[in-house]
Amino acid sequence: MSAASVVPGADGVIPPPRPPVPSDGGDPPTANVDDVRWPSGVPVADPAPPVNADVEPGRVRWDPAERRARASQSFWTAVVGVPAIFSVLRLGVEAGGELQTTLLLVANVGPVNLLAGFLTTAARLLSTGLVAVFALGAVLAVSADRLPPGARRRPLFARWADITPAWVVLASFLLALITWPLLYLPLLLPAFVAAFQLRPVRLHERVVPRLLIIVALLAGYGWLMLPTLREAVQQGGEGLVLVLIVVPPLLALFIAGPLPGVVIRPLASATEVAVLATLIWAAVPVISTPVLPLTVTTVGEENGPTEDVRGHVVTTDDVNMVILQEQGGVRYVPVDLVRAQVLCPSEEELPRHRLRIHDFHVEDSLLEGMGRRVRPVHRIDATCRTPG
Repeated sequence: MSAASVVPGADGVIPPPRPPVPSDGGDPPTANVDDVRWPSGVPVADPAPPVNADVEPGRVRWDPAERRARASQSFWTAVVGVPAIFSVLRLGVEAGGELQTTLLLVANVGPVNLLAGFLTTAARLLSTGLVAVFALGAVLAVSADRLPPGARRRPLFARWADITPAWVVLASFLLALITWPLLYLPLLLPAFVAAFQLRPVRLHERVVPRLLIIVALLAGYGWLMLPTLREAVQQGGEGLVLVLIVVPPLLALFIAGPLPGVVIRPLASATEVAVLATLIWAAVPVISTPVLPLTVTTVGEENGPTEDVRGHVVTTDDVNMVILQEQGGVRYVPVDLVRAQVLCPSEEELPRHRLRIHDFHVEDSLLEGMGRRVRPVHRIDATCRTPG
């Protein structure tokens, strides 16, 4: 069989093997492709186009898929790692920085209780961070798309917004809707418009129906908030309340849309630092919020004098009740000496405004407001007003 012959195979025609090229120790001879007799019926691959990689000296060119993978890892690491770190910090702060007291809390506060306590107190902080990232990221993403290709690296929040599914964004807004105080819910309007880029032109293609839709939406918002605005004006000194109610719906009309290319990079850096600083500032109350409920325990002999111990019950067994006192220190109280115990609110739970939005207090969230309708607030016991 000659070198130009073909061998039939299972999938068709198999090209013949090339003869070995003799080497005499010098430069290997180059073979001319045009001289090789290629069998008929066998497809010939087209030559690959040359790769033009214009990379600046000293810079590494990352693949877009690898960039998305790195952004996804950093995003989910922050979402999962931040609650775990906060939970550990809360136990340390609750223990007053004492190692033995911290170990006592770790041994008696289970992970489920710790997670439940974290979600009830830090859910609004987590939702605030997510809403801010998604809103700013969407604005920066649509603005960065107007830059020349490969001009600069996309901002971090824009990359996070690109790799986040829409249902995660919606879930973060729903979490904020039920956990934020009613006073701050109007801020969700411009944030939602920015996150989903809902420009007024998308309401209707014609100008007159579009204006009618905007007027109807503002009228509905005014009907909802007008009694609260009137009451805030009558009480006086509620400037922050007026700003939080009036400004956000007007800002929602103009917040969507791309930004000028000149301000994208400075704005991206400034917003990242601002969001981080805001989260740190808002995290201080979350870390210092007690993990255990505040109680006042009445201790004393059956017919003798009594003492009110104000603190948090860590655990109770057949012998002692372990109380982490509000002023510091752990106290072991014999169970036989416990005469009464009442649950008390903390100072942070006391209202600061006398405003309501249709029977809901402005400082309550929707979740808290519905809970108060099911089970109204009971009268605070007199022992709660006298700290131990």
